[in-house]
Amino acid sequence: MSEFYSLKARSLQGEEISFDRYAGKVVLVVNTASKCGLTPQYEGLQKLYQQYKDQGLVILGFPCNQFANQEPGDAESIKNNCLINYGVSFPMFEKVDVNGPTAHPVYQWLTKKLPGLFGKKVKWNFTKFLIGRDGKPLKRFSPTTVPAKIESAIVSALGK
Repeated sequence: MSEFYSLKARSLQGEEISFDRYAGKVVLVVNTASKCGLTPQYEGLQKLYQQYKDQGLVILGFPCNQFANQEPGDAESIKNNCLINYGVSFPMFEKVDVNGPTAHPVYQWLTKKLPGLFGKKVKWNFTKFLIGRDGKPLKRFSPTTVPAKIESAIVSALGK
């Protein structure tokens, strides 16, 4: 069994979620921010989620304030921004660090398995990590890669 399924995170509602619930699904992990120039990507992510969730896609959003203070709010303001402005219905988690000694375990694992141009660091908000149905990391996408550009990788991972 993949190490990914042994990880856990707290939802925006404060519930501890074990990632074993995503076994057999294609997972896209994204670090998000509400006040970033890339924030409109929420719309594209939601569109992908709506289109492929019934085929096994789940998107996990992790708000992060490590890049230019672009996610300064609390859980309630993050939830309101995602829901009101972008209609996000995929799982969103409590704010986490994605780099450094306080990085959340999911990001420690992802950056070790899929290093980027800058090594194990996450470069910016909206870095995306695609995980296969078997829990193995498949591909890392840069912050500026818009969700529509990763659709073919998602479809391939879904086995379509």
